[in-house]
Amino acid sequence: MNYNKLISPKSIVVVGASDNILKPGGSVLYNLTQGTFDKDLYVVNARGGTIQGVKAYVRIEDIPETDLAIISIPASQCLSTVEYLANEKGVKAFIVFSAGFSEESEEGAKMEKELVDIVNKADALMIGPNCSGFFNTQHQSIFTKPVPILDHQGVDIISSSGGTITYIIESAMRIGLRFNSAWSIGNAAQVGVEDILEYLDSEFDPETSPKIKLLYLEKIADPDRFLKHSASLIRKGCKIAAIKSGSSSSGSRAASSHTGAIASSDSAVEALFRKAGIIRCFSREELANVGAVLTLKELKGRNIAIITQAGGPAVILTDALSKGNIDVPEMNKELAAELKKHLLPGAAVSNPIDIIGTGTGEHMAICIDFCEKYFKEIDGIAVIYGNPGVSNVAEAYDILDQKIRTCSLPIYPILPSVIAAWQEMDNFVKKGHVNFTDEFALANALSKVVSRTLPSVGKEEDIEIDIPRIRSIIEKSHDGYIDSNSIRGLFAAAGIPQVEELVTQNKEEAISFANKTGYPVVAKCVGPVHKSDVGGVVLNIRSDEHLAFEFDRLMKIPETTDVMIQPMLSGQELFIGAKYESKYGHIVLCGLGGIFVEILKDVASGLAPLSFEEASSMIRSLRAYKIIQGTRGQKGLNEALFTEIIVRISAMLRYATEIKEMDINPLLANGDKVIAVDARIRIEKENKP
Repeated sequence: MNYNKLISPKSIVVVGASDNILKPGGSVLYNLTQGTFDKDLYVVNARGGTIQGVKAYVRIEDIPETDLAIISIPASQCLSTVEYLANEKGVKAFIVFSAGFSEESEEGAKMEKELVDIVNKADALMIGPNCSGFFNTQHQSIFTKPVPILDHQGVDIISSSGGTITYIIESAMRIGLRFNSAWSIGNAAQVGVEDILEYLDSEFDPETSPKIKLLYLEKIADPDRFLKHSASLIRKGCKIAAIKSGSSSSGSRAASSHTGAIASSDSAVEALFRKAGIIRCFSREELANVGAVLTLKELKGRNIAIITQAGGPAVILTDALSKGNIDVPEMNKELAAELKKHLLPGAAVSNPIDIIGTGTGEHMAICIDFCEKYFKEIDGIAVIYGNPGVSNVAEAYDILDQKIRTCSLPIYPILPSVIAAWQEMDNFVKKGHVNFTDEFALANALSKVVSRTLPSVGKEEDIEIDIPRIRSIIEKSHDGYIDSNSIRGLFAAAGIPQVEELVTQNKEEAISFANKTGYPVVAKCVGPVHKSDVGGVVLNIRSDEHLAFEFDRLMKIPETTDVMIQPMLSGQELFIGAKYESKYGHIVLCGLGGIFVEILKDVASGLAPLSFEEASSMIRSLRAYKIIQGTRGQKGLNEALFTEIIVRISAMLRYATEIKEMDINPLLANGDKVIAVDARIRIEKENKP
């Protein structure tokens, strides 16, 4: 697909142009005439005359040959118009604003398909329909406002929604982000996000291409292509942050009503982004702030110095950074005493460094230079400086401008006086800087950036599993939940540690097993899927009599075929699961067991096959990770073995695509061992007999 006529057209026609800039055809013409496009511009309007000072052609038949056509007419007129322009006027790129296609009705979807057929037949490219347009540094063919400051090294943004791309750009402009291009793809009838990523990937030049991509996605039509090109861009030096909306059932309905998008599950999105190395965001402001952090020098570690003229914001920032696993280390007493000599009485210098409200830009500069030269524990500096009414803010911001340019460490400016110092802030941003007006927003964005994972597409661990045995067990199994012996066989083939157990219909055999392994034991019914719901799990059985009683009771539970006996083990409950998602493959889940999975939903996900690095990042992203590490005097769990089991499960799934659902809940873990105690696996074969 050739993007040249869209990216760098020598001529543009606006069909449906208007003098009314509140209409799409009028607004896009205004943006074009007031923007950077300096080549041939034509407009078509049935009234003729001039439109916004540009000669208007009455008919499309009258215009010269043109590279790019912007279509802003009723949907019913689009097919004939596009067909004529493509075949008779040599148009090779179309931007279709017109709505009334697949987002509206079945009839509209049919028209949309015909529109795509026309464009494809003419070997042309189309953005839309139902989009707000496209802009880059050469032309602003978009009907929304405002158009941001344009920069060849600015951000590239791709959005499924025209309104949303506008609001993201506004959020980004407010904090100083500049843009290279914006793609509003609307219904993505021909060109979708995967196509644009492929284009950006194929054209990427590490010396000249923009390095930051922001995405707002309502659907991912082809996860494999999305993964391939996003990961490739990141490996080449790009950084990508994205929002994927419609991941909840309610959000899916909202997305559906907007563009006909089909939502992917939240765990599939997380897994896909983790494997690609994409930073996941959940709001427009968060996406803009992450983009702003990415424009600054890279933070090489996790230690920050805070220089502030107000104590409260520094405390808020310190707390927020801590939650994101970023430290604010204390300055040693000798260094602190030396720094204090150069500041006003009352200044606090342990870190955060509080130069107090009357502190000047010079005091701020002294602290920055001192931290860079002597405070070797830190990797970056956050500066909070507003206008309390007793300092020269303009002078301070000029100094900060110079320090950001010359300091070897990244400096994160937090300039909070959005009213009292708005003009000084605006001047600061116009010098090419970003500004985080809120310290919590910075901490949140920074923690996401430093926690991002590298792409792991195509990376498979050289881990030994018994593939023939796995395939043999799968092929002999019937659809549905497989029996416990088959599960044990699969786990043995994959190298998953398992608790010793006996599955039997014979009470005496169960008692003999319990005596051999030693009491206490656990007894579970075999057959019912949800054992706990039917009273099918009995813990802490300590005698032959108790076991005999429970054995008889369990065998009477409806659908029970056998009773499983296991030694009663102690340890922290962990969870590993997997589910097969159409288009994505197997999503592997992990977390702490019990309440953490069922109620708190503290689960991380990854896309199989998983590398050790991916599995480790999943574990470390859990809110309950400190329990795994060990906290409050409790010994940590065997994290390395937990990681290995996740990798082994993902490797097994590669050779057992028939597995559609799997739960290992719980695994019991301590500092030495991680052992699978209970599991269920459901298979579904594509070629049923």
